[in-house]
Amino acid sequence: MTPARQNHLAWTVVLLLFFGSVLNYLDRAVLGVVMPDIRRDLVLTNADYGMAVNAFLLLYMVFYILGGRLADSFGSRRTFTLTVVCWSVAQVLHALASGLRSLCLFRALLGIGEGGYYPTAMRGAVEWFPPKNRAKAVGILLCGLTVGVLAAPPLVAWLAVRYGWRATFVVTGVLSLLLLPPWCLLHRQIHRLYGTPDPAPAALGEATGDHADEFAPSVREVLKSRKYWCVLAARALTDGAWYFYLFWIPGYFQEVRHFDLRMIGRWLWIPFFAANVGTLAGAWASSVLLGRGCGLDRSRKGVLIPGVVLGGLGALTHLVLNPFAGLTLVSIALFGQFAWASNIHTVLTEITPRRHMAVLYGITGSAGTLVGALTQPLIGRVVDAGGYAPVFAGVGAAYVLALCLLLAAGRIEPIRLTERTVSGVTSLRA
Repeated sequence: MTPARQNHLAWTVVLLLFFGSVLNYLDRAVLGVVMPDIRRDLVLTNADYGMAVNAFLLLYMVFYILGGRLADSFGSRRTFTLTVVCWSVAQVLHALASGLRSLCLFRALLGIGEGGYYPTAMRGAVEWFPPKNRAKAVGILLCGLTVGVLAAPPLVAWLAVRYGWRATFVVTGVLSLLLLPPWCLLHRQIHRLYGTPDPAPAALGEATGDHADEFAPSVREVLKSRKYWCVLAARALTDGAWYFYLFWIPGYFQEVRHFDLRMIGRWLWIPFFAANVGTLAGAWASSVLLGRGCGLDRSRKGVLIPGVVLGGLGALTHLVLNPFAGLTLVSIALFGQFAWASNIHTVLTEITPRRHMAVLYGITGSAGTLVGALTQPLIGRVVDAGGYAPVFAGVGAAYVLALCLLLAAGRIEPIRLTERTVSGVTSLRA
């Protein structure tokens, strides 16, 4: 196969994974948009809503890991199909919710499918690309998060006004199923060219520049590595910061900055647009550095460090008097957050052995979700007791600590075994 042909297939895979990412976030955002109607019809309290959210997050965390294991075992083609079907059916079932129990059940099923998708998508994207273009693929995949967040309010509100909240779940669930025909057609084409519909990474080894060797560690051995845990913790802290911006910033600008709903609709898309720009800018910047001969460590950290510094500037939001200056700082912070994200996600696939990439990536995603879940009630208590100022300070501290952990991780390079003794004692270069 010619390099041009393989490159075309690779970017087609990434494009479909991007649309999967968009629909994944769109489907999970529907509940928040129509929640007032659901609470009224199903007679739910705020505490009930919290239980439904936690039902999703709990299964999402678990299947971020299990989905990675499935992707490593069966390949991204099959696992993509499985996760899309699971979350789409769960989304449609929300239309049948009759009370808290059924709503929690359907949210849990949604968490199973959506949690398994991202490690699957990450493996499906990066295994087609050499290091020079890998961050670009990851960046495009992550753009789907903020595109889904941007698309949800207008689309879901339009559907709910005209057809009711139950129809919004049916339409968005069926929309996700439309991913499957092009995915199957693409892999039929891949099957004709490679002899298998889901090429093993080894089949692409020459193209990616990643060759398995006898010193590639096992999952257990990677979990003993300081490098892995430092990068995991750095990602988890910044994921927690992202959950704050995602779930609390709209309320902050209404309660503290006195934006009404019209102003929210007019202005609050800007930070999420900045996040999209940051994702692509961060991915392309590190790829340019690699293309100019900079090493992997220098190229990734050349974007990671400025990105995490910009993310920390969001801590100043509560200190400025002008609300639009605050909006600007949030936009800068999300630009930096996602420039960081496009590279830290890529780094996780580069320091871990390819055959365990998805499950090890999934563990980091589960850790980030756990931080987000644990901090939500804490943020609520802090805001009730002392306002938003301590929360913004905490978010800034999270970015500072993430930077320290990144530096403590050492060089960005694969975690490898340095020796194997006859007795089985293993040491890691981490």
